[in-house]
Amino acid sequence: MATHLRSVRATDIELQDRVVAINRVTKVTKGGRTFSFSAIVVVGDENGVVGHGLGKAKEVTTAITKGIDDAKKNLIRVPIINGTIPHEQRVSLGGARIMIKPAASGTGVIAGGAMRAVLESVGITDVLAKSLGSSNPHNVVKATFQALLELRDAREVAELRGITVSKVFNG
Repeated sequence: MATHLRSVRATDIELQDRVVAINRVTKVTKGGRTFSFSAIVVVGDENGVVGHGLGKAKEVTTAITKGIDDAKKNLIRVPIINGTIPHEQRVSLGGARIMIKPAASGTGVIAGGAMRAVLESVGITDVLAKSLGSSNPHNVVKATFQALLELRDAREVAELRGITVSKVFNG
């Protein structure tokens, strides 16, 4: 599915932000060490809209603010059916390999670290997820977004094939 078809505007949406990771970076100069911070932030309305961003600054709060602003520019809409995802998805991006599966109602979000922040921000309440490769939060967040972007519900599949939704299930 093309990214531009699922992009969303940040206006008129109540977004909540979650800081995934904060990294302190050091630059050694002639005058000594210079510290700066980078923050990975995920924003979402917990109703199918989510975005991620990276902010860099000399102070933590400024880095988080920049990350939130960047995340609001990268919003996508994710299909959610009864609190879970429509189908299983596996994605490899950089060193990160992730797998997400739909789960029965009442299971909860079974995911760790960066993936949990993304899945909770999008509003998924029941899902089984596993990070199989690198635990680098940058790549895990990007891989999770790629997996969510590739999800398609029955209506989208029917439109692509030019058939009715009932024919998608009945053949």
